[in-house]
Amino acid sequence: MNRRKLIHGILGMTGIGMMTGIYAWQIEPFWLEFVKLKMPIQNLLKDLEGKSLMQISDIHVGKRFDHRYIIESFKKAQQLTPDFVVYTGDYVSTYKDEVQYGELKEVLKSAVKGKLGTVAILGNHDYGRNWSQPGVADNISEILIENGITILRNEQIRIEGLNIIGFDDYWGVNFNPHAVMSKYDNTKPNIILSHNPDVCDLDVWNGYEGWILSGHTHGGQCKPPFLPPPMLPVKNKRYTAGKIELAAGRTLYINRALGHLWQVRFNVRPEITIFTLQKA
Repeated sequence: MNRRKLIHGILGMTGIGMMTGIYAWQIEPFWLEFVKLKMPIQNLLKDLEGKSLMQISDIHVGKRFDHRYIIESFKKAQQLTPDFVVYTGDYVSTYKDEVQYGELKEVLKSAVKGKLGTVAILGNHDYGRNWSQPGVADNISEILIENGITILRNEQIRIEGLNIIGFDDYWGVNFNPHAVMSKYDNTKPNIILSHNPDVCDLDVWNGYEGWILSGHTHGGQCKPPFLPPPMLPVKNKRYTAGKIELAAGRTLYINRALGHLWQVRFNVRPEITIFTLQKA
């Protein structure tokens, strides 16, 4: 009897393990969540109160999952008709060949656009092998521009009264936040885009108070219940996902990514974030 119970227990655990594996491989990586949050912004113009800003991050076009999932997700997001859309980096998985450019072009034909404006920054994967190929970053930037997306590389742009500041990637060869933060104007309604949240711990802010939108971590992609994710590509392990209050009046938001570095997720669903702008 004891032996029979042991065998049944082993078979039961094996079955649970197989079902968990199938879920993490075939279900959760494509179970998109739209996360909705309020975004109070200092000096926000009255005309912008109630407007929506959508953040999409880390689409990771490549050979590691079917990129038609990204197109389908874009079409779902388009139905929300956002006023602003910001993309926070990593449009491809580590560049290997020009086939990825073609796939990215196909995906971006369906890119979500804001009614008022659409802005993007680059991530580390957009800089090719070892994050050190500026030519790859330039090519990806051109593909974004061709598809009606404004790219910011240590630059800022004012769209309908909202000032968006975009840093180039922290690990890339063109990271220079001082170039744009030296021109920071605290009388404007500002938000900052920075792919890697570790930038929050650098002395680059010039008194900035407000929101910083990041990606990069994917929330760890796999997270045991009630425990932190075992793997995160950041130095500061506090920077996992979601809204994090920082010192000096800054608020960080880390998007869990729409795409995947590898097609596996557990307890960390892919995300598109929709913020509602409010006056702080």
